[in-house]
Amino acid sequence: MPQALQVHATDGVAVALRPLAVGDVLAVGGTAITLCNDIAQGHKFAVRAHAPGEAVVKYGLPIGRATQSIAPGEHVHVHNLATALEGEVAYVAPATTAVQVTQAASGPHWQGYRRADGRAATRNEIWILPTVGCVGLTSEQVARAAEVRHAALIAEGRIDGILAFSHPHGCSQLGDDLGGTRALLAGLAANPNAAGVLLLGLGCESNQLADLLAAIPESHRGKVRTLSSQGAGDELAEAAALVDELVALAAAAQRQPLPLGMLTVGLKCGGSDGFSGLTANPLLGRFSETLAAAGGTPVLTEIPEIFGAEQALLERAVDTQTFGAAAALVNGFKRYYLDQGLPVSENPSPGNIAGGITTLEEKSAGAVQKAGTAPLCSVLAYGEQASAPGLALLEAPGNDAVSSTALNAAGATLVLFTTGRGTPLGFPAPTVKVASNRTLAQAKPHWIDFDASRALDEGQDAADAAFLDTLLAIASGRKTAAERAGQRAIAIWKRGVTL
Repeated sequence: MPQALQVHATDGVAVALRPLAVGDVLAVGGTAITLCNDIAQGHKFAVRAHAPGEAVVKYGLPIGRATQSIAPGEHVHVHNLATALEGEVAYVAPATTAVQVTQAASGPHWQGYRRADGRAATRNEIWILPTVGCVGLTSEQVARAAEVRHAALIAEGRIDGILAFSHPHGCSQLGDDLGGTRALLAGLAANPNAAGVLLLGLGCESNQLADLLAAIPESHRGKVRTLSSQGAGDELAEAAALVDELVALAAAAQRQPLPLGMLTVGLKCGGSDGFSGLTANPLLGRFSETLAAAGGTPVLTEIPEIFGAEQALLERAVDTQTFGAAAALVNGFKRYYLDQGLPVSENPSPGNIAGGITTLEEKSAGAVQKAGTAPLCSVLAYGEQASAPGLALLEAPGNDAVSSTALNAAGATLVLFTTGRGTPLGFPAPTVKVASNRTLAQAKPHWIDFDASRALDEGQDAADAAFLDTLLAIASGRKTAAERAGQRAIAIWKRGVTL
């Protein structure tokens, strides 16, 4: 592994791939650089001089402006680099749309479940979704008891699990806030990985069972059962009978060979570090290109974490309508911040900064690499299902749990989650944790499913092939680290007042 990496030939900085010491001399881009400071792994140092106010470039993109003179070999971070982001931008679509969508003739296969609507599932599970937080613990009781009753079927692989996804919302909400909760739960109910769904209500909540059921596309309602706890006699017994009915239906499904292009895959990064944009996110980007070319659907979200790097994504829109929808989504999120009196650049997090990321532009330039160069084919509202092949951009914030849940509600049957800092949490669909650096992968093997830093030692082609093999195995039933640990949860985006 080299000591440092200059990502793009135009970059004014390089990234330390291991801890470096003051006085070390490194050859970067054909130039000998003597370090002025100790440089932690994942952090940046200048490879040329920068004047105050000058743009600092990484990934071939500006990541902020120097706040003071920076000499070659000097550490570049929060003490001498600041964001240049301000507010909304008047995006201008290209005069002509030159983006072409191409699809591969064939690709690898995996073992999955083909659903009645033609979509594919990586898991064959029963999901219990409470309409309101008041019955969240009840839903968990029902799921635990059902897993005991059907332990033999789970052990045989006839079904993959019975899970409850509790949350604190569904009442004391109004308008769009309540509508968002309902749309999110309806999207989860429609996810192909849920072979059967029990909607468990209380009875008096704002998020009424009838309204939630109506929000689920009619083609998916056949797998859904409902129960009002206040209207039931023994709600636990009645819920158990409904779950048993769903289990009997789900147990008839069998895995079969399916093409790569039948996958819908969520793209997510959390706890990013200076390696995320070098190893893990580009790895996902190359997979996203392969998936989109095969007719599959990669879904990108975390809209605030593309601020500063959105132009390159927008320019890959397949038509002016998609360009306009994506531009409006980005500006709408900026307005969401500004209306609260907050700067649009209130990011990165303390963990990101400790890992070497300085500005939101830098974080965004690394984050958008998860989509590779795939053409942008559609824009989805929060809670909306992806229904077309090709890269989709989904409305959701950067929060790990909220955005990952939104990906599941959009129909993702796998979520690829890159991280440089690590997290144990997983979500309804299998959540594949991809470490950006070897230190994390070795320290937390019970969290991590793939070490993307392999690309630095083995080369991109070998890492890409190993990653694809891993994803196909997980799609075919191999459990992720989060699944083995029982780390499955949801979070709903709360945007309005609480009554």
